[in-house]
Amino acid sequence: MSKNPMAASLSMLNRFSGSPLVQKLGIYKSAQKVAHVAVREGFRAGAMVARQWNQAQKLIRPERLATAKNPTDLFDLNVTEEQQMIRDTAQRFAREVLRPAAYAADAACAVPEGFEAQLAELGLASFAVPEALGGAANEASVVTGALVAEDLAHGDVGLALAALAPIGVANALVRWGSADQQAKYLPAFAEGTPPRAAIAIAEPRPLFDPNELRTRATMDGDGFLLKGEKSLVPLAESADLLLIAASLVGKGPRIFIVERGTPGVKVSADPALGARAAGLGRIVLEDVRLPSHAILGEGVDVCDFTELVDLSRIGLCALAVGAAQGVLDYTIQYCNDRKAFGEPISNRQAVAFMIANIGIELESMRLLTQRAASRAEQGLPFHREAYLARVLCMEKGMEIGTNGVQLLGGHGFIKEHPVERWYRDLMALSVMEGGLLL
Repeated sequence: MSKNPMAASLSMLNRFSGSPLVQKLGIYKSAQKVAHVAVREGFRAGAMVARQWNQAQKLIRPERLATAKNPTDLFDLNVTEEQQMIRDTAQRFAREVLRPAAYAADAACAVPEGFEAQLAELGLASFAVPEALGGAANEASVVTGALVAEDLAHGDVGLALAALAPIGVANALVRWGSADQQAKYLPAFAEGTPPRAAIAIAEPRPLFDPNELRTRATMDGDGFLLKGEKSLVPLAESADLLLIAASLVGKGPRIFIVERGTPGVKVSADPALGARAAGLGRIVLEDVRLPSHAILGEGVDVCDFTELVDLSRIGLCALAVGAAQGVLDYTIQYCNDRKAFGEPISNRQAVAFMIANIGIELESMRLLTQRAASRAEQGLPFHREAYLARVLCMEKGMEIGTNGVQLLGGHGFIKEHPVERWYRDLMALSVMEGGLLL
């Protein structure tokens, strides 16, 4: 994201809330609250102004967001002021909205009532849509997306996935959509309540490989015919728009835009072990006929499937990092509070070493994820980095979830403590593909 007048104003407000004068007067909390409200309302107001000015415009060519200038293989771990303000808002939302709702949402296998309205207050979706289409985005930032995904997952993985899945569809349309596709679908994502949408890649079979899709697309007159099955699709039953991966005979993997209610599309709930609050479902495609313009992209700008998978994997890694951070924070507090033989169990070396290992592996997960996100943001090759991050986060995420349960002993298996849910969420993330896109 680049600086703009709204960002500059919010930056000034953030500096004011942290100034020595505010501290001296004892109004720090009130100033921070004003800053958070300004961030939220500023995002919403900025998107609204853009819609009023651009709603009648027609695109001559697709709108693409700018990438970082002067790319370098080095990546900066420092968070910018603008990123920190966005993170503060996301962390507050995770703490005050997602974490309290997580238990009920996990049991119901669906987002709670009013979730979209609460999510709309964040205004995150507007930053996935270019200004010309009613949004507030002017520069692509995979790093910022990864940071937000991590913060939301610290509240709950399932609800974070449900919140980010529609933004992932918007990101895909911005990256590869044709001018007509962008003009038709993207303005809705900049509205107060964006449509439910998700990317469907995974298929219900062991050792699924996204490069070997069994969902097939064949030419059918001036359109396409889709057959196959998809699983682990967030918001599946309620999605208004789906981006479905299928192997186009003779061409390789492609992404197809499928609208809600398309004949031949059968959707059913299919709750998994974890990430249950995302409303995971299964999609069966039985001779689904789509027009020629339903394929994502146009001409030479057809969707780069490998890049889409890599960006999705970075997003899933960020969710795993957020969940693992939740395990670490909770187990430290629990082991310091729980006493055995007259002292905290954290005094025992076996316990202390296990917690230390969680911290070490968590930092390695975070660093690999951020490196992959940084290279993707700069337009550098990042396939290797995304794959390495995916392998590490898959293996170490499951290990961290398991160790978290072990550290709580019998309490690790009961729903009174959230660690069993994070264990299940990390297990689910290890086998998921698609769902969201940074």
